[in-house]
Amino acid sequence: MRVAENLNAALHGLLAGLPDLYVLGEDILDPYGGAFKITRGLSTRFPDRVLSTPISENAITGVAAGLALSGDAAIVEIMFGDFAALAFDQLLNFAAKSVSMYGFRVPMRMVVRCPVGGGRGYGPTHSQSPHKHFVGIPDLALYEMSPFHDCLAVFEEMLARAEPCVFFEDKVLYTRPMHAVEPPFSVSVSDGVARVSLEDSPDCVIVAGGGVAHRVMAAMRSLLLEEEIVCTLLVPSRLYPFEADVPAAPYVFVVEEGTAGGTWGAEVAHVVHSRLWPRLARPVGLVHSAASIIPAAPHLEREVLVSEAAIHRAIREAVRG
Repeated sequence: MRVAENLNAALHGLLAGLPDLYVLGEDILDPYGGAFKITRGLSTRFPDRVLSTPISENAITGVAAGLALSGDAAIVEIMFGDFAALAFDQLLNFAAKSVSMYGFRVPMRMVVRCPVGGGRGYGPTHSQSPHKHFVGIPDLALYEMSPFHDCLAVFEEMLARAEPCVFFEDKVLYTRPMHAVEPPFSVSVSDGVARVSLEDSPDCVIVAGGGVAHRVMAAMRSLLLEEEIVCTLLVPSRLYPFEADVPAAPYVFVVEEGTAGGTWGAEVAHVVHSRLWPRLARPVGLVHSAASIIPAAPHLEREVLVSEAAIHRAIREAVRG
């Protein structure tokens, strides 16, 4: 099963099991089924609860927050995650605040799906990874799709939190197979964190979101074969609040596709640093994309986005000095 198929099946399962759940977004009705075909078949099967909306991310998210506030549940599709900036006011000042600002905790079951990331030649305003702009908002949880986490289980967890959640979906994952890991590594999932590893005592631990996991695994393989550096990769489904049992290792890196400065990676580094500092050989390292807009031309886009080579180089230089 491809990741997109897993995500589509998850939405079908949620709508079948939750009669008070609505799905809203632009162009999500059949036969189009959304820009990336994730909502295909939903409107045919659930015509009263899958609603196509005007082009207004602020309005869509506001309607979803209103549904959640009244006791229903809602999933919003932002066609491209870049445009979640237009819904920021609703998320920051309405949805997240509504959980606790009335003097008692109000369940707010809503998820905002955000297709993000580059690698497909969509250019500066359709290829960004805006995760860092949503980190640190009270009662707003952040999740990221990965090929190792079943989407239905992740959605059930988000809705069970009863607070607004943003679900980042790296577009390059849609066509990738679920649970695919090349030898010699193996993968296990526990407490919402996928662990891709070779042995229990690695030289380096890498924490990364699902969208860059395949690039990290490629770098792990080349580091093992060329430098005999053994790495373990941790891929959490929930990015924030961050909670993961990071194994002790002398070197820890966080890899993300966004640009540097006030990032999710910096938040992870802070958490890991405070727990593991006595065992670390150096501060937690961060690997980002270049501080640039994302070009549409493929050869220029590759120069900007975080790559297997950049991950390999950063870890090799740290471990080998």
